[in-house]
Amino acid sequence: MPGVRVVTDSACDLLDETLTELNIRLVPLRIRFGDEELVDREELSTKEFWARCASSPVLPATAAPSPGQFQAAFEAAAADGADAVVCVNLSSKMSATIESARQAARALEGRLPVRVVDSRSVTLGLGLVVTEAARAAAGGADLETVTAAAEQVVGRMKLYGAIDTLENLKKGGRIGGARALLGSMLSIKPVIEVRDGVVEEESKQRTRSRSLRYLADKAKAAGPVSRLAVFSADAPDLDQFLALLEGVAPTEGATLFGDVGPVIGSHAGRGAIGVAWIPAL
Repeated sequence: MPGVRVVTDSACDLLDETLTELNIRLVPLRIRFGDEELVDREELSTKEFWARCASSPVLPATAAPSPGQFQAAFEAAAADGADAVVCVNLSSKMSATIESARQAARALEGRLPVRVVDSRSVTLGLGLVVTEAARAAAGGADLETVTAAAEQVVGRMKLYGAIDTLENLKKGGRIGGARALLGSMLSIKPVIEVRDGVVEEESKQRTRSRSLRYLADKAKAAGPVSRLAVFSADAPDLDQFLALLEGVAPTEGATLFGDVGPVIGSHAGRGAIGVAWIPAL
C-alpha cells in the first residue's frame, strides 16, 4: 500500500517492537572500542555494550552512518511500497548523522521524495519525534503532514537527564553549554537539558538522590503532557526514579520506556537517567 514511511537512526533507542509496530526503518551508527568497530544493534546489543564498558580500558566512540546506508534504507522503503520518506535524525549539533541522511536524500531527488528532519534531540527524545511522525504516516497522512507532525514535536518537546559521570561527555566533546560543570566538585551530580540540540546545564545537585528528585519534580511541574518517555543508561536506581515520578502520566498512549544504547551511552556514561515529554496542547 503506497504511503509515507519513516526512517531514523539508532540513537533513537526505540525498542524493536516499537519499530516493527510503527513500520519504522532504522539505520545504525557504529561504535568503536579502540581499533574495534561494531555496528550498533546488529553486532553490539545494549546489554553487551554496557558489559564492555565495565571492562574496557578505553571509552567508546561513535561514528555516523554513511550516506549509502541511508540511501539503501530509503530505497528499501520504496521497494516496500513507500512513495515518500521522512527521515528523523539525532541532533545535527551532536553528530554528522543527519548530513549523511541529507546526502542520501539529494542522491534520490527526482526518484523518491525524502524529507530530513533534525530532532534537535537524542535517545527517546528523538524517539518521541520519530513515533509521532510514524503514527501520522500510519494514519495515511501525506508527506507534508508527516513532516509537519515531526517538526511540531521538535519545537515543543523537553528532555532532561541526571548524569552520574561527566567523564564521557568531557572526553567525547559533547558537553556543549554544560562545560562549566567540569570545574565543579567531583561530587556534583548535574541535571542537564538537551536544549536546541545541545547539552546545557540545568542544575547542580550535591547527591544522586537529589538529582533524581529534581528531575522528577521538573516533570511534575510541567503540567499535563501528551507523551512521556523515561530512559536509563544501565542505572541501578531506575526503580527509585520511577517511584519519584509517580502521578506523572501522558494523556495519549502509554509511557515510552527504553534503555540508553551505545550511541548516546558512549557520551552520557553509565547511570544516566532521563525523562522527555511533549506538553499537552
